Amino acid sequence: MSARVLLVEDEPSLARTLSDRLAAEGHDVVIAADGPSGERSARDGGFDVVLLDVNLPGKNGFDVCRDLRRDGIDIPILMLTARNELVDRVVGLKLGADDYLAKPFETLELLARIEALMRRSRDGAQASASPREPTLHGYRFGNVRVDFDRAQVWRSGEDGAETEVACSALEYRLLRFLIEHRGEVHDRDRLLDEVWGYDATPTTRTVDVHVSSLRQKIEPNPGRPEFIVTVHGLGYRFDG
Repeated sequence: MSARVLLVEDEPSLARTLSDRLAAEGHDVVIAADGPSGERSARDGGFDVVLLDVNLPGKNGFDVCRDLRRDGIDIPILMLTARNELVDRVVGLKLGADDYLAKPFETLELLARIEALMRRSRDGAQASASPREPTLHGYRFGNVRVDFDRAQVWRSGEDGAETEVACSALEYRLLRFLIEHRGEVHDRDRLLDEVWGYDATPTTRTVDVHVSSLRQKIEPNPGRPEFIVTVHGLGYRFDG
């Protein structure tokens, strides 16, 4: 599955190495060396996925991602970051990134994640173009309403007024999967396979980061979650 990849990376040696490896796998790679030029290229369109470094000259990757999503540009974004702190990863996902990969990383894992992003994007486009099968249209729990038809999440305030919760595509897919399998315990390997579309590696914390981000958005008390519950040693369970 070949892709047209926009690589926004300011380290010349790393950009060259990644570009050569991606090209060897059949991908067409365009390199941008700073935030502003990367953002312009993403806005011009024609790419299947964006590999976006965080620490960029001119404009950091977080701001680029935020501004693209603000303007409705929904191209899959995989952030490449040397920041290994959980809070930094959560920030990127909250701003609309679809996935992240902490440096240093194995090229094989990067390739697997690119393929997973492309597969989800393709499957989503096919689902939008095909007639809907009869299905559950939504789900409510606590003060949260999930609209499956529109792929939206809403949360009610004390006055009863609803406010849309800004979820990334992956956060929404994860929440919907948990809802549709509520009461079941899912380990990280299964969630990566079902939601992300690739097998787990020993070092990945992608699931934990997305769960943490979702809890911040839907739980009354994220520090003591009551809907997305951790089953220690086993995984996560949705109790809403």
